[in-house]
Amino acid sequence: MSLLSSVTTRVLDYIKVLPLYCLPQHGLTAIVYRLTRIEYKPWKNFIIRNFVKFYNVDMNQAIWPSEDDYSCFNAFFIRNLKPDARSWKKDKNQILSPVDGAISEIGFISHDKLIQAKGIDYSLSRLLANDEKMIEHFVDGSFTTLYLSPRDYHRIHMPVSGNLIKTIFVPGDLFPVNTASVRTVDQLFARNERFISIFETELGLVAQIMVGATFVGSMETVFAGQITPTKNREVVIKEYADNEKTITLNQADEFGHFNMGSTVILIFEKNSISWLDNLKAGDSIQVGQTLGEVLS
Repeated sequence: MSLLSSVTTRVLDYIKVLPLYCLPQHGLTAIVYRLTRIEYKPWKNFIIRNFVKFYNVDMNQAIWPSEDDYSCFNAFFIRNLKPDARSWKKDKNQILSPVDGAISEIGFISHDKLIQAKGIDYSLSRLLANDEKMIEHFVDGSFTTLYLSPRDYHRIHMPVSGNLIKTIFVPGDLFPVNTASVRTVDQLFARNERFISIFETELGLVAQIMVGATFVGSMETVFAGQITPTKNREVVIKEYADNEKTITLNQADEFGHFNMGSTVILIFEKNSISWLDNLKAGDSIQVGQTLGEVLS
């Protein structure tokens, strides 16, 4: 890319993103939340039908292929796939993709820095809400950022098996997580609203992080139910390690879902895994696909 082209792209990114600093992000997201749950049949069928056409969604993979099968747009958005729609390769020595989508970035944490985009990094400390105990585990570890586009399957699964030991809800902004925003908004993933889940696994601690975005004001997990929207705008930490009832999720188990799409970030401890050499930023991925291997 020439210098002129690079500068032009940068300027266009800023033009696209600048208005988002002024918009009522949470207010607009709350409106979308309500609109996507309207059950009036002509409305929800019209929205689903046009969404499928615009984003070229393959409804042949869905258990219920018709818009009539869904009570509202959100029910369609978090649709389940047919059992044979994805090829799972469950293996405790492999790291599986938890989602359908694309790899935004994949690599290693440089002490406390993760790559947000080419030439741009952000803070592990801020991402993990300055939880010093957790930060220590992931310094110099491995990470990947996975982007879910609107057309993707939006349920999230487990990349490895583990016991849930801690969750952290971090309120924040709701900037989009598209390419322009990732290249422009400083510390994007560490400033957007997010839900951090820490699992104790055979390869050490693993963090699976759901990152909210514009129009993505609702996140749910199978163990905590709906996390957002919430009026509580404070950091909420829950400890599960000492609970009498252990929450165990096995590899490939459903973890949760976005009501509207966004981003998942996976973080592993240092020297615990290696990513497959052929994977790079921009690659499309499917849930259940092998992303990496456990180091012996």
